[in-house]
Amino acid sequence: MSWVDIGVNLIDSAERFSAIVQRAQAAKVNQLILTGTSVSKSREAVILAEQYPPYLFTTVGVHPHHASEFDDHSYAELKTLADSNKVVAIGECGLDFNRNFSPPAAQLHAFERQLALAVELALPVFLHERDAFAAQISLLEKYRPALVGGVVHCFTGNRQQMAAYLDLDLYIGITGWVCDQNRGEALRDALKYMALNKLLLETDAPYLRPKGLANNRKVDGGQNEPAYLPYIAQEVANLMGLSVAEIEQNSVANSHALFNLGAKHA
Repeated sequence: MSWVDIGVNLIDSAERFSAIVQRAQAAKVNQLILTGTSVSKSREAVILAEQYPPYLFTTVGVHPHHASEFDDHSYAELKTLADSNKVVAIGECGLDFNRNFSPPAAQLHAFERQLALAVELALPVFLHERDAFAAQISLLEKYRPALVGGVVHCFTGNRQQMAAYLDLDLYIGITGWVCDQNRGEALRDALKYMALNKLLLETDAPYLRPKGLANNRKVDGGQNEPAYLPYIAQEVANLMGLSVAEIEQNSVANSHALFNLGAKHA
């Protein structure tokens, strides 16, 4: 088996990151996609990805928490960074009205500019949404006809919200949130109606360590790692009534289809 983890956050220590990649490969998680969350972090991610061919790829974008920083320079910088053949999507972009670290108006502006950039560059979008479903869907409906595709990163919503994203022909990214029987109840129910050809898997490492995972603090410091993606896959398989092999085959094929990992970025 081999796996693709479509959502991995930057690790500050280069030595620690190297060990994380080695453990991922030992677990047959052979391709990782870093998440760009600001212009500076996107730049770091591109530099890092270029050091790990053919294992590592990245997105470039501005997270809604940093939307207040987005301007014409940001747009131009992201466009330049996207010239790298390691860049597979625009994002993490979207809306987060939960804490409003950036005002909603700034978030809407930054999100729409990044949707336009994705259209211009013919790249998929890597989407974030929290407590902003109606506004997010509205903008996506406007831009979806011109977008080549996208994934709802770290989806934690319910069956109805999943259906709305699937109606827009978007992929759904599932994390270890699904392993939490309390907080993940709505997601666990929604997975029963998941379209297998739209399923992607991600850890969001080092965050969202799956519930029930054995303690391994001497190795991972209590944090999440790409090596734990198969654990998430097992839970998804259980909930969908499928084999782990079916989850592997489809999630990897979907990852390659959306991000073009097997062709342009080989």
